[in-house]
Amino acid sequence: MAAGPPPPLEPSPLPTFPEEGFTEKFVRKTRENPLVPLGCLCTVSVLVYGIICFKRGQTRRSQLMMRARVIAQGCTFAALLGGMVATALKSRQ
Repeated sequence: MAAGPPPPLEPSPLPTFPEEGFTEKFVRKTRENPLVPLGCLCTVSVLVYGIICFKRGQTRRSQLMMRARVIAQGCTFAALLGGMVATALKSRQ
């Protein structure tokens, strides 16, 4: 077994990244995966419309909107998972 130099006693310095505010981070994340904010907006709009229909007494349409909300949430979640998988695969290359 060949003897080499001993390992350094001090840990290597961590990389530094520039400070990123909320707006910059939101814009960057939206550009990386634009379907997630779009799905969130769709989910919220269907929810609000369903609540308005419920308040007006349109129970049939309100139930339909609540089912549509669940579907929109599922699509948003699928977009989130798809974006995570795409980011993981891109980082491996």
